[in-house]
Amino acid sequence: MTHYTNTNNPIDFPKKKEIPMLERFATQSLVEHDGELIFSKEKFAELIVKECIDCAVWVGKNNHNPVEPIHTAHAVKRRIEKHFGVEE
Repeated sequence: MTHYTNTNNPIDFPKKKEIPMLERFATQSLVEHDGELIFSKEKFAELIVKECIDCAVWVGKNNHNPVEPIHTAHAVKRRIEKHFGVEE
């Protein structure tokens, strides 16, 4: 992985397009607490859940099968949001 600093620390400004999705989510889950960066499990989980919601919406928008109506994907989205307590 290419970094913009001279360290081998994976959170030292890596180029985004070279980071796998979960590693990117982990980097985005760093929050400041008492002047230090800490990993937030809650933020990490929220990013994963939002990704699942985006997937459900994508399926709904791209579903060309008339047997499964588009509202099914939105029902899945609402269920995921409600279950995990994720707000848009």
